[in-house]
Amino acid sequence: MTVPTPAPAPSAGAPAGFFDARALLDPVNPAEVDAFARAQRAANPLSAGRIVAWVVAGFALLCVMPVLAIMILGLGYALGQEAGVAIAALVGLVLLAGLVVGIVMLVRRSIRLRNLTRFRLARFAGANAMSYIERIDAPPLPGMIFSSGSSRMSTDVLRGVEPRFVEFGNYQYTTSNGKQSTTHRWGYVAVKLDVPLPNIVLDALGNNTLGSTLASAFRNDQRLSLEGDFDRYFSLYCPTGYEVDALYLFTPDVMARFIDHAAQLDVEIVDDWLFLYSRRSLSTLDPATWAWLFGAVGALLTKLDQWARWRDDRLRLAAQHPGFAQTSAPAAGSAPAAAPALPFAAPPGMLTPPPIGVAPPGQRLKRRSPWLIVAIILGVTFVVTMAPFALGIFSVLFLR
Repeated sequence: MTVPTPAPAPSAGAPAGFFDARALLDPVNPAEVDAFARAQRAANPLSAGRIVAWVVAGFALLCVMPVLAIMILGLGYALGQEAGVAIAALVGLVLLAGLVVGIVMLVRRSIRLRNLTRFRLARFAGANAMSYIERIDAPPLPGMIFSSGSSRMSTDVLRGVEPRFVEFGNYQYTTSNGKQSTTHRWGYVAVKLDVPLPNIVLDALGNNTLGSTLASAFRNDQRLSLEGDFDRYFSLYCPTGYEVDALYLFTPDVMARFIDHAAQLDVEIVDDWLFLYSRRSLSTLDPATWAWLFGAVGALLTKLDQWARWRDDRLRLAAQHPGFAQTSAPAAGSAPAAAPALPFAAPPGMLTPPPIGVAPPGQRLKRRSPWLIVAIILGVTFVVTMAPFALGIFSVLFLR
């Protein structure tokens, strides 16, 4: 997928590491906002899906308006025949004009507010050594929320590349059960890691409202309890057999950073990415939200260097390395061996560094079997349905 070109920042950038939130609140020049909106439209033409949506909405409006007109005229004729029809027609025209003007004003106001939000975010990105991208369709990220549903889209994306790649954005996708569709909305932060790591999920207990949990799809036998107060804030899931690796990655100092700065965010480590998830938008015009996110990411980045030293011993054992040959004494009468060029004896063959990556068992967490859930639902339905018949048979046989 081709990544959209970042929007030009309306203001000069500041050095990396400097947090400047003035662009989110300072007054703006309407002419600059209009120029920015025109540049955005030129760089991001309407997609086919959005064009189809506008055509469908217009067609639906054209289908509804004649029906309403006939109903108004019929009501006028019933009340006053010819004079009633004329009055009803006049009233209908006034209502139609008011409806059209109201819709136009609401749409224009919505567009102005949206353009202002994009302008402020782009200027904020430029002031903090980042770039702004209005929209990315089907973002190519390996996190669990990025592979669900349809109409997947990231919006208001801010990217930084130093000292490592970090992306802030809002994300949505749509699921359907055949009768109705549901749009799921998330905020996320994506951080590029130095090496691939095992698939680990930290389900934040502080945001599990009404029983909703990010890790509900994972098997319980993959849950790992850690020391200290960590289990009061997160439920950690790691692939079976990678418990020791998880303990290596989540040392007490790393756990303390997550508790202090990311206790309200779900966390996923997958491949060479670290994701922070929230049920609400994270790319907003709220300076406090950005200060919190910048602080959380900055606190975690200082601990990611030790993760770069992790290696999967399963790959090391599976790799076929040449053996170390025994050095034999020279045969009698042979020429004396040449002086070694190194102060140590090098083994024969080409040696390679330890392999970087994760063995297949650790790449993804195992999910719950959907058939178990289906069996439970069918069992409960069967019991509820058959209970009255069972009670009736019992009363006939034993209570007569």
